[in-house]
Amino acid sequence: MLKKIWHFIWYNDSLASWFVNLILAFVIVKWIIYPGIGFIFGTSFPIVAVVSGSMEHNGQDFDSWWEGKEGQYDQYNLTKQQFDIFPFKNGFNKGDIMFLKGVQPEDIKIGAVLVYESSRYKNPIIHRVVKKTKDGAYSFTTKGDNNNAADSNPVTDDQIQRTGKAVFRIPYFGWIKIWFVTLLGVG
Repeated sequence: MLKKIWHFIWYNDSLASWFVNLILAFVIVKWIIYPGIGFIFGTSFPIVAVVSGSMEHNGQDFDSWWEGKEGQYDQYNLTKQQFDIFPFKNGFNKGDIMFLKGVQPEDIKIGAVLVYESSRYKNPIIHRVVKKTKDGAYSFTTKGDNNNAADSNPVTDDQIQRTGKAVFRIPYFGWIKIWFVTLLGVG
């Protein structure tokens, strides 16, 4: 019996076999691989697709991009030299895949790229920390590199509990998710 099932899944070229393989792949990714990666990285959302252009640098190299943005960072006392050593100093694009690592609020540094949840938006937000304050609990002022102003509400540590900070990027692979969600009309 197991031999027949194995042959059906791996060697049969029928439409039914293809459909079973598709379901099997979905189940394995959704309930084994994704949670396993989340466990390793210490977050419920270890991988996210970037769905907005708020962190794009519009194809410019860092020096050209900074010339148009430096005044936006003066109020946070951030210099070009500081920004130059930040993670993802060249931003990233809509459609990129970002890997996240869970992080404690006290370990978040200025320049880190956080992913956090907001009741105002259905998708998590991914922006850079430009200011960190502690008044009992930590709060963070964030800003999209491509936005003209910082986000209006500070990010609290409870907003990042299930998410974390971006640590690795795969360019453009997120378009698969974006197209699929758009095709299904759930996004």
